[in-house]
Amino acid sequence: MTGSEWFSAMPGGLNRYFTDLFTALRCRTDLDLSATAFGSPPTGGQSWGDTGGSTWSRVTAAFTDRTGLAPAGVLDRHFCLYGPAAIDRSRRRPLVVHFHGPWAAESRFAGTTELRARAKYLVERIRYAGAQRFVVLSSHFRDVLIEDYRVPADRIEVIPPGVDLDRFAGLPKPDVPDHRRIVLCVRRLEHRMGIHRLIEAWPAVTAAHADAHLVIVGTGTAENDLRRQVTAAGLDQDIEFLGRIEDSALARWYSRAELTVVPSIALEGFGLIALESLATGRPAVVSDCGGLPDAVRDLDPTLVVPADNAEALATRLVAALDGALPSPLRCRAHAETFSWAVAAQRHHTLYQGLAA
Repeated sequence: MTGSEWFSAMPGGLNRYFTDLFTALRCRTDLDLSATAFGSPPTGGQSWGDTGGSTWSRVTAAFTDRTGLAPAGVLDRHFCLYGPAAIDRSRRRPLVVHFHGPWAAESRFAGTTELRARAKYLVERIRYAGAQRFVVLSSHFRDVLIEDYRVPADRIEVIPPGVDLDRFAGLPKPDVPDHRRIVLCVRRLEHRMGIHRLIEAWPAVTAAHADAHLVIVGTGTAENDLRRQVTAAGLDQDIEFLGRIEDSALARWYSRAELTVVPSIALEGFGLIALESLATGRPAVVSDCGGLPDAVRDLDPTLVVPADNAEALATRLVAALDGALPSPLRCRAHAETFSWAVAAQRHHTLYQGLAA
């Protein structure tokens, strides 16, 4: 397995998934496994070095490294830039590509130039060439691969992720200072995450529930714009930015919250954050964006709201604070259906079929 960064070095959905999948696969006794990414690895993992440095130096270090590559076996690549080629001088290895999102489209949405976006798309196509299988977390990204990357449908496996049920164990709700009712949003602060719509929705929420308090966890390129939006709306007392926090602190914030909200407006593959929230017994209101509904639809379809719609989001959050939410026990039971053991078994079956 090759990734981008280990989660301990660079928190984020892709890195969380890569690290947790490696941990789940490493528990198996029927698999000879190695995994490499940048940053400090967990037990059994390997590293190409620190997360800093130029992109070129990182690409070179990852491309030329052969540590852990057996003469035979499957190469499972989780980010197109990093990792060796599937072909060496002696043989071609079966290649699995985990498609976590359209890198070029994400860059275009973030405001990069069209030339840079096209260059990234070309890199993606080159690094995806020859892959025997693609793994996606939701049917939405399967459709993206088919439509935008012209990948045959029979090469795509939809394998939902798992959630660490021990790390995000259900906790009793503690007392909250000033009797605030916390709504938690854990996101990278980028425009496509829809946090600007959540801020637009918040005055209607506080009009109905004066004790509602929005806590936003994360960092990103849109942070300054979002902070200015909060100040301009006079919401500095009602909305709090925490920045990046440790995993242990995140679990405590989940337990303090009434619910979480994931308001993405574009390019959302699944939404591991929603599963983490549910594992702690806290419902997640999510937008109808990409694969997000897959995390909550079978629990309560009313938790899904139209994407990019502040009014609909406000209405659902007000109803949630009125009590229209599934219970903590139901949330936890639903999260338990997303097991890393099941995801690891499906990956092992995939690897076996390709290596045979």
